[in-house]
Amino acid sequence: MSMNSQGRPTAATGGGESAQFESFSGHVGLRLAEPLIYELGTVETTGVDFEALDDLELAVGGLERTSEIGCPGLAEPDVVRHYTRLSRRNYGIDMGVFPLGSCTMKHNPRLNEKMARLPGFGDIHPLAPKRAVQGAFQLMDELSHWLMTLTNMPAVALSPKAGAHGELCGVMAIRAALEARGDAREIILCPESAHGTNPATAAFCGYKVKSIPAKDNGKVDIDALKAALDDTVAAVMLTNPNTCGLFETEIREIADAIHKAGAFFYCDGANFNAIMGKVCPGDLGVDAMHFNLHKTFSTPHGGGGPGSGPVVFSDALKAHVPVPYVVKTADGFDLVEDIDDASMGRLTAFHGQMGMYVRALSYMLSHGGDGIQQAAEDAVLNANYVLASLSDVMTASFDGPCMHEALFDDRFLKDTGVTTLDFAKAMIDEGYHPMTMYFPLVVHGAMLIEPTESESKANMDQFIRSMRGLAGAAKAGEVERFSGAPYHAPWGRLDETQAARQPVLRYASE
Repeated sequence: MSMNSQGRPTAATGGGESAQFESFSGHVGLRLAEPLIYELGTVETTGVDFEALDDLELAVGGLERTSEIGCPGLAEPDVVRHYTRLSRRNYGIDMGVFPLGSCTMKHNPRLNEKMARLPGFGDIHPLAPKRAVQGAFQLMDELSHWLMTLTNMPAVALSPKAGAHGELCGVMAIRAALEARGDAREIILCPESAHGTNPATAAFCGYKVKSIPAKDNGKVDIDALKAALDDTVAAVMLTNPNTCGLFETEIREIADAIHKAGAFFYCDGANFNAIMGKVCPGDLGVDAMHFNLHKTFSTPHGGGGPGSGPVVFSDALKAHVPVPYVVKTADGFDLVEDIDDASMGRLTAFHGQMGMYVRALSYMLSHGGDGIQQAAEDAVLNANYVLASLSDVMTASFDGPCMHEALFDDRFLKDTGVTTLDFAKAMIDEGYHPMTMYFPLVVHGAMLIEPTESESKANMDQFIRSMRGLAGAAKAGEVERFSGAPYHAPWGRLDETQAARQPVLRYASE
């Protein structure tokens, strides 16, 4: 079987003839072609028959539609089949290994999903009276307790909506602390391997960003960092383990240097899954760190959300946490909403992530301290298994073991005619979502693989065999296998440059 120009399969006719034809229906076996829902139905039809009501008067206060709504009319089976077919095209963690590095695409236990749907949690409303949501407040208080325990830090803000929002919260608290002591500083230092949100958050808060280079071993250049520290630096934003999948072993010395300069240490907690239960960031000298609950503690991940990014604070910053926050009183629990002089104020109208809190706490309580520690250990074990199993056919970017993710570069593809992008697209034909490509930027042609603790050795072995096979094919000169990949996806390779420069974000019939 071969492919046409759009990546659709074609099949040779019988009798050994060379002519080719496309499937008449667009389907190939059980891989069903599926147009947009606007192309399935028409605006002239509807799935429900209504009697003509020409004299109908709508009491909608003058808000009646003046034009057609433009939605297609479809019968219920057509609607169900359409979305079921689309769902079969989706690749998620429930389908197989999801090796996206720096994303931590781990299994979400169904127990936690069940808990999040309990009445009283699943249907809670942000404007409910405080006396009616005491159970929710208690859960938030207990979640806060365990987040502070896991980090050995004395305060937490639950309200940030995701990691970048948590960064904003942390940097705003740093600004509030500096203003409280009358210290106008204007620079934030970010290592080259930082997540892109780090410098963006610093700039959004009005700071100038200065980049700190990495050493050849992938870790921050501590001498360059120390040389950049002076009385103009407000904070250093550093990820540990870092985005190269390595633990910053000089972290205590870095923290001491930051504090000696009168600055604050912000730690990006996106990779906390690798060290939870093993290392307390508070013991490392961290002043503020966000969690990505959707990466670490079982919240659904992907598709733009939902997310939750609580931030823990050191003694130096705990007075500047945002409102609202839960406190325990003699009569139960209360929500503090009054803004004092120290607080940064209200970061968001409502907390709004009750389902995320329930899932996270369910994960913590069902695992226990030993289980959380084992999850981190297994995540690191799986990543190092991938690293050790592929290092003879792919090129590891740095020597020695890694933490939660294995980082390779494109040196093994030199002179093959195959690029990192080609290699990643060919993974789709093998039945896998591609790993993270071209990130971190400090590594040329980067391929970042994070298996998490969710994968068994059997799953890892199957994935490794596939990767070894692709590496062998590239070195054997099978360029066509890669240059047009994917061949076995519903659609062939898209023009990603045009998609980025000229995105078409809505359907137009003409």
